[in-house]
Amino acid sequence: MGYLGSSVQLDRLLVKPDHSLIVQSYQPREMTAGLLNADGFGMGWYHSQRDVEPFTYKNTLPIWSDVNLPSLSRYVESGCMLANVRSATPGQAIDLSNCQPFQQGLILGVHNGYIENFRQTLYRPIRDRLSDVAYQSIGGSTDSEHIFALIVDALETDPAIALVDAVHQTLMTLSHLGQQYQAGFSANLIVSDGWQLVASRCANRSSTPSLYWLRDDPLFPQAVLLASEPLFPGNWIACPEHSLLTVTHDLDIQSHPI
Repeated sequence: MGYLGSSVQLDRLLVKPDHSLIVQSYQPREMTAGLLNADGFGMGWYHSQRDVEPFTYKNTLPIWSDVNLPSLSRYVESGCMLANVRSATPGQAIDLSNCQPFQQGLILGVHNGYIENFRQTLYRPIRDRLSDVAYQSIGGSTDSEHIFALIVDALETDPAIALVDAVHQTLMTLSHLGQQYQAGFSANLIVSDGWQLVASRCANRSSTPSLYWLRDDPLFPQAVLLASEPLFPGNWIACPEHSLLTVTHDLDIQSHPI
């Protein structure tokens, strides 16, 4: 999930919606792999000074089991936040380093998807092409964090590159490597620098995970929401498959084919 707009208490996004991430963790409607998202969760948010590094809160518990979350999310307010509930790939450790969102400097990122047989296919090819900064930013073992490291690498290699171009370059790299090593992947991403959201709905297989956006809903005027599944009834619009979506600081939304 991603949010950009007027500052709100995070419980309005995480806890109160009828189909919140808490509900989606144990009763997802459109999940394409697995049955539950019970292997941890995390959220990241920017304060009013968005040139300050964002804050994160993560837990390896299922999101429904964290007794601190309701109080914390009532206390914290933000105009830009990302959140994620995790369904761990079999064999991957359930620890804080593998919980999302991932962060590097001002950049936050979450990923819904996977790389097929990651350790045997794209693990080494991705790591071999990373700069030292991007390589050392990896703290866990997931395919998701390695995809995020490719974004970090693009931003480090060319500091002038736009965030949307860094995400697009990452998806092109994944597509090339997936074809070269015959590895399937899906890469629904939401990435932010505090002032914008960049999202993708992308896969090189037939079933692409769902992603929706909503703007200026009566519950959240002057805001854009992105979510894998609609959080509540509203005019949610499905992102096209194989597309990039950008949301600027003034909430202009643009969709681009990949």
